[in-house]
Amino acid sequence: MAKYYVQSGTVRTVVSATDSRRAALWAVHKVMQQIVPTYDDSCDSPSEKACQAQAGGMFVLDSQIRLSEKGFDRDDCSSMETFEVVTEWNQLMVALDRLQDWL
Repeated sequence: MAKYYVQSGTVRTVVSATDSRRAALWAVHKVMQQIVPTYDDSCDSPSEKACQAQAGGMFVLDSQIRLSEKGFDRDDCSSMETFEVVTEWNQLMVALDRLQDWL
């Protein structure tokens, strides 16, 4: 697996993934976990999440997700529309939910 430097808005993370699309999906997944709990052990209440956001502890994406195998802030990075990646992430979550219902 390759190492991708992913950045968008306040997000700057390094992800191991088989391709840049999957690296972007993983970054979106980590950001969305702040808002939409995807696990039963998420215990932050809405007011706790609001406090975290005000304290600057929340990640925020901008309109593009930039990815590079060479580092952050590169001019030669590739980019993806955040909306497209979030849409794909949502479709994956819906599919996983349906699979879980079948089990």
